[in-house]
Amino acid sequence: MIDAFIDTLEIIPRGLVFVGLGLVVLVIAKLARDLITPYKIDEEIIGKNNLAVAVRLSGYFMGVILVFLGALYQPISSIAVDGLGFDREYAEDILRVFLYSLAGVAALNLVRLFMNRLILFRFDIEKEVVEGQNVGSGAAEFGMYIATGLLIAGSVAGEGGGPDTAAAFFGMGLVLLVAFALFYQLTTSFDVHSEIEGKNTAVGIALGGNLIAIGLVTFKAVFGDFDGWNEGVAAFITFGVIGFALLYVMRLLLDKLLLPTVSASKAIAVDRNLGVAFIESAVVISSALILFIAI
Repeated sequence: MIDAFIDTLEIIPRGLVFVGLGLVVLVIAKLARDLITPYKIDEEIIGKNNLAVAVRLSGYFMGVILVFLGALYQPISSIAVDGLGFDREYAEDILRVFLYSLAGVAALNLVRLFMNRLILFRFDIEKEVVEGQNVGSGAAEFGMYIATGLLIAGSVAGEGGGPDTAAAFFGMGLVLLVAFALFYQLTTSFDVHSEIEGKNTAVGIALGGNLIAIGLVTFKAVFGDFDGWNEGVAAFITFGVIGFALLYVMRLLLDKLLLPTVSASKAIAVDRNLGVAFIESAVVISSALILFIAI
């Protein structure tokens, strides 16, 4: 017991280094966002009390940390050695996590432009969030950031692959996210784009929640050690198909079992009921988490 306690004390300071590194990555990510954003983020959030920008930025920060965790989920070669000295191998681990995180932040910002044009392509998201203070649009972007962060994290985590395998699975994951967004639009009784553009916050929350859920499924599909292309692609397709079916069925069951006295679609699209939107998001995200743990 005493030896285990001492070993834990030796590991904690090394772990705290990565906590500090995560904070550094967040600061760099915020500076990068300030540089590429045509408006002043702090002024929008503090001066203009723009909730839509705050919601979007929150999703961005969470996406960044998910990328950081994906980079961190690697064999850390020197954490368990005796003593508290930071040897060369440990320094290389820190540098690797830092560089992977920076690459992930760059990818997250680039993919945002790509995803906006493919998922919510019928209106200008930037205009809706900044000028219109459209919280629904910000909530949809919140979900996109987290889903994309999960995808990047899953692509870079694990052993056995390299930059080529990470890029390949990242590309396949993007296709899956876009395909699910189109599938979600086709399987709802309302026009997602028109509702969000009309400042229907409930629809934006529901879409964001569903994107997070499929992001978890995609994370499961690309996460883990690379054992070969056949195994990797087969697992990816399997989880993708299961994820589509599961999330669709859970949306149907929401009406039949969990909220049998109301139509969730009507409550979200017509009544703009935020409570129902949050419940739908919770149900599909919880289902995706069960899939992630159970399979």
